[in-house]
This record gives sequence, structure tokens and C-alpha cells, in this order.
Amino acid sequence: MRFDFSSIPDLDSYITVPEGKHRCRIADVREGSSRDGSTRWNYRLEVVGGEFAGRTAAWDSLTWSERGIFRVKKVLEALGVDVRGVLEIEPADLISRQALVQIVPEEREDPASGRRTVRMRVPYLGYEPLPPGSESLPETLAPVDGWKARREALQHEEEDDFRF
Repeated sequence: MRFDFSSIPDLDSYITVPEGKHRCRIADVREGSSRDGSTRWNYRLEVVGGEFAGRTAAWDSLTWSERGIFRVKKVLEALGVDVRGVLEIEPADLISRQALVQIVPEEREDPASGRRTVRMRVPYLGYEPLPPGSESLPETLAPVDGWKARREALQHEEEDDFRF
């Protein structure tokens, strides 16, 4: 077999949802540190509802530093956390919180290998609170394993279709 790979780009794509606003929930939070030693919470945003339900929209983070605290406040506020005063919060407190999230593609190139990677990211002010009255989440999408929830919901729908 002969094939010319020069027309195939060296690009790793991790895009699972289209660009735009998606209703997302925080499905996983991991605590770590930023380059300056500040606490950073990395979290996975999972799409809630619609065609892309259960898919990872993006990974984002909150950096608890003097420079990052303005964004932390804006993100927490969009997630429904009361940020009007002193707040005691742990990473696990973010699990299942929801917001409308703007997702945009970002392409980076590894300087050493030249390999390009495309991932979805959230702009600095890419979070909005859910519209009033839309805060409730259907039970079929509540588990962290969104794919499992969708499979179970579809299975129940199929069972209902066959009942007389």
C-alpha cells in the first residue's frame, strides 16, 4: 500500500461538542496547584440535556490567587453560589452545579514536536447563570456518569414503547 501522508495534518482533536453555549454541570473536580503555588481546582464540564448530553464540553479551572479571584467569584456566582460575603467551600461542593457555558476551540502547537492539539475551552467570562425556573435537572441525567444515565433513560423508553 502506498499513501502520501503529507496531506494529513498533525492535529490531535479533543472536540466532542460544537462551539457555542451549552448547559453544563460540573462532573468532576481535581485539586492541584498553579505555577505560582496557588490552589487550583480543575474541573470537567459535562453537557446537560439535548443531543450532546453526557459529553465532556471542556475542562476548566479556578485559580485561588490574587490575580484569579475575580474570575473565581464570577464563575461561582454563575454556578449559583452566594458570594456576597465570607464563603467556606470545598471542591466537592461544585459537583453537579450548573450554568450556561460558552465553549470555544483553542489550538496549540507543541514547540518541541510541532504537533498541534485542538481542545475546547471556556473564555474568561464564559459563564452565565441558568435562566430562572430551569435549575432543576431531570433525574435521568443526574448521575455523574452521563453516558450511563442516557443509556438507562433510553432503555426505559424502549421498555415503555413495548408495553401495551
